[in-house]
Amino acid sequence: MIDCIFDSSAILADIHGEPGGDLARASRGSACISAINASEVVAELIEAGLSPDQAQDIFDQYGCEVVVADRERGMLSGRLHALTRRKGVSLGDRFCLALALELGLPALTADRRWKSLDLDVEVVLIR
Repeated sequence: MIDCIFDSSAILADIHGEPGGDLARASRGSACISAINASEVVAELIEAGLSPDQAQDIFDQYGCEVVVADRERGMLSGRLHALTRRKGVSLGDRFCLALALELGLPALTADRRWKSLDLDVEVVLIR
């Protein structure tokens, strides 16, 4: 059963052994992530020096359910832009928030700016 949504920062904190990573690790069996945020995780691992195959293998081994970025989720993410643009919220952030809003589940993130957003989403900071 899914009970939270991961932002890419949550998974990356766990993979890199950063503060708050333990919270992501404890939730990974019951969390999901949008395909957009999964892409961010793989891209970040490649930026850290891993090959694309290694990065994808690490993500796949993490065992987190990946939720498709379909039209409806894309539209909701786009609509969130009007509410978040002045807070520096990226496209990936909006997809995570849109998925949390759609499913009525908390979003786990390391991004403190999310706490200042006026959205009907529970934001759980991992650090």
